[in-house]
Amino acid sequence: MGVKPLDVLGVRVEMPTSQPIVLLRERDGGRHVPIWIGAAEATAIAYAQEGIEPPRPLTHDLLVDVIAAVGRELTTVRIDAVLEGVFHATLVLDDGTEISSRTSDGVALALRTGAQIVATDAVLDEVGIESSDEEEDEVAKFKEFLDEVSPEDFEAPDEDPPAT
Repeated sequence: MGVKPLDVLGVRVEMPTSQPIVLLRERDGGRHVPIWIGAAEATAIAYAQEGIEPPRPLTHDLLVDVIAAVGRELTTVRIDAVLEGVFHATLVLDDGTEISSRTSDGVALALRTGAQIVATDAVLDEVGIESSDEEEDEVAKFKEFLDEVSPEDFEAPDEDPPAT
């Protein structure tokens, strides 16, 4: 099974659905992999990319601490499959231990640990989107958007706005 490294371009909110996505890009190729994720995972990824350290560990920070406390290190997050539209990943530790994971959680962990993110050739062949020059312009716009977005942009709005 061949794998290719991916880079995290960032997270954004897809309109009009307000659904967050994380956008990955094949490092040595031109394919992009958009993955729809939850708001909590979008915030966790954005925090990691911006280097924000909360006063107390959030869930992903806690898991990084647990892995270290048991003497292990996360080396790779491997995106293995897309089944019925759902991405499946595996966390690979330095001793070869493999743990099933949601891809969004794996990305959040990889950003915190420096672990490599890879996808199998089969996944890239199935969901990778080839970039054209026009799409490269879109990626540039996306990167510009990422420079302006903050993790708070992914928080759910109040259910009942205050009466005025």
